[in-house]
Amino acid sequence: MHWLIVLALLAVTAGSAAAGESFVLFGSTQETSSPQHIFGYQAEYREGLGENLVVSASYLNEGHLPSHRRDGLVPLMLWGRTNLLERRLSLAAGVGPYIYADTTTTPAGPAKNEHGIGGVLGASATWYFQSRLLLQARVNWVMTSNSIDTITALAGIGYQLDAPSTPGPLPKPPPQREKTTNNELTLFFGQTVVNNPGSASSLAWGVEYRRGLLPYLDLTAAWLNERNPKLARRNGMITEFWIVRDFLDDHLALGCGAGAYITVDKRRDIAPGEGGSSFASGIISATASLRNFSFSPDLTARITMNRIVTNYNKDTDVFLFGLGYRF
Repeated sequence: MHWLIVLALLAVTAGSAAAGESFVLFGSTQETSSPQHIFGYQAEYREGLGENLVVSASYLNEGHLPSHRRDGLVPLMLWGRTNLLERRLSLAAGVGPYIYADTTTTPAGPAKNEHGIGGVLGASATWYFQSRLLLQARVNWVMTSNSIDTITALAGIGYQLDAPSTPGPLPKPPPQREKTTNNELTLFFGQTVVNNPGSASSLAWGVEYRRGLLPYLDLTAAWLNERNPKLARRNGMITEFWIVRDFLDDHLALGCGAGAYITVDKRRDIAPGEGGSSFASGIISATASLRNFSFSPDLTARITMNRIVTNYNKDTDVFLFGLGYRF
């Protein structure tokens, strides 16, 4: 996935509470069986479940290791923490599942998009400033049964989306009572990037209807046209469920979604013996929207990153920016 996913702070997925912490971290990735280091990065959202317990969701990009371009989601990571130095320093250790996509290459054949589930162990140290700015250093150990094992060492900045009443982390924020979304119609334009060496790209566009079902749950129906990025020319209908939450007095809404993409691949059919189907694919998305503008409270500006997950080696990332109307 492209580094612009950071703009969505993507992983702002977890949680049924009103405040949280968002982080963007950069550093290096090392395969455990190799001394080589590669640039990697991570975006994470954390939510307190108490003074000594934290839950998080994050996106991890492990970079371009030899023969592997792997990234993925840590959708739910549980942390134990202790808060020191008048709650300015928080030390934590956590564990969770890692859902990954790996573009692998070999001299003998074409690139493949491989998907799987592994595990991640993490340790972090976070410093809390009075300004709600955060500094964090962390280490992740990723373990898989069908892919490589890696260690990532990262450091970066974070922000408390709502101010705590005392210095340090907010233990248990109050719940949100209203729906994050009522109705929203958005027109998108952006870019499609194919997850293969060379990263062929093309313009993309789409239209989306979003409906709030519960305070933290949205449902969307959308049409997406990926245009013509050399390896695939797809368009089709998308339906997703989203975990969502508003912040900053309802001026910012963040969330992530997953669902089905009923597609038409106009460029090519599945080759004999290749397996898979071009009819239906999976989709995982992250979104951030700005709204309640003083000049027009009904307008919204939204950025969304979509990962199209196929079973015939034509995964794509679709980055979209849109203007919408809420009603």
